[in-house]
Amino acid sequence: MTFDNLLLQLEGPIATLTINRPDKRNAVNNATVEEIDRALAQIESDRRLRVMILTGAGDKAFVAGADIQELQRRDLVLGRYESGRRQEVYNRIERLEIPSIASVNGFALGTGLELAMACTLRVAAAGARLGQPEIKLGVIPGAGGTQRLRRLVGLGRAMEMILTGEAITAEEALAIGLVNRVVPAESLVEETRKLAATLTALPKRALQYAKEAVLRGSDATLHEGLAHESHLHALACDSEDKREGVAAFLQKRAPKFTGR
Repeated sequence: MTFDNLLLQLEGPIATLTINRPDKRNAVNNATVEEIDRALAQIESDRRLRVMILTGAGDKAFVAGADIQELQRRDLVLGRYESGRRQEVYNRIERLEIPSIASVNGFALGTGLELAMACTLRVAAAGARLGQPEIKLGVIPGAGGTQRLRRLVGLGRAMEMILTGEAITAEEALAIGLVNRVVPAESLVEETRKLAATLTALPKRALQYAKEAVLRGSDATLHEGLAHESHLHALACDSEDKREGVAAFLQKRAPKFTGR
């Protein structure tokens, strides 16, 4: 499968999806959204994969925002359709069976931050800047920013970032829980891949169930979340990897997980 605006690299259990528009600071246009959707379909169909890394080409930007020319053309109808379509595709990232890691290598603004927040984890290069500046263009976030940002950093900080449109540093993002790690820019690829390797060594089904339990619980009452957690725990208990993990612990050896 070939793409005009993306690079998809499959190396063993790791898929790396790169937004490849460095001359536009990797700004996401409608064509890129559709290509991301196609790439996700390929990733979902490959049962060998254990983790996806999402990043941007070059060293200036992860994704610096949306394509401003397309935003200029949006009216009531296009605004509703195009924001809804991006939500669909970004939701697909969030709901992947495998974990995803946003490797934030520069500016992650507007739809770029929304893309990063759709991922399971975020690793940012020192010097990266993250924000939702849509208010400065007379609009509001439309691809999940008002919802995911609040869930990650809390109501007060999310409201401040969205209403002022001001970007924050990677270090500030770490302090409020928007990113999981901040690393030197020259080590970003290495550190992201180390985290990916940590995940690929763990039991695939347990990772899937744990991720699902946390995500479903964020939109449920405590009672509903606990019930779903118990259901997923029971499914994990019926897996070969659970039996292997317990046996390896008792036998004081390293487990050999198979993903079954």
